[in-house]
Amino acid sequence: MTYDSRRMSVFKIDFETLDWQPGRPGVRYKEHREGSRQIRLVLFETGDGFVDWCQHGHIGYVLSGGLELDINGTLLSFRAGDGLFIPPGESSRHRAASIVPGTRLLMVEDVEP
Repeated sequence: MTYDSRRMSVFKIDFETLDWQPGRPGVRYKEHREGSRQIRLVLFETGDGFVDWCQHGHIGYVLSGGLELDINGTLLSFRAGDGLFIPPGESSRHRAASIVPGTRLLMVEDVEP
């Protein structure tokens, strides 16, 4: 099967053309959403961790910088080049304990359509 070049653009996400969206203070992201999936480029401009626990699942890759996650009471460090796979649910609840300012993550997540 062949695709014409106009149709191929639906397979490519040009993050350079996406606007930065505000997250919590010191965090911004670029996002592309299709149905119940999204891909986000997240930039942490602060080293502050998160107070609230998250129970959503996350799949991601640390592009630069690093962070330390508190996963249900256990601290785990992630550096540039590390992937992360956190299943959803109470048993893997998590929050960022500390973040290297300038850290960039690429995240793939399930979302409500």
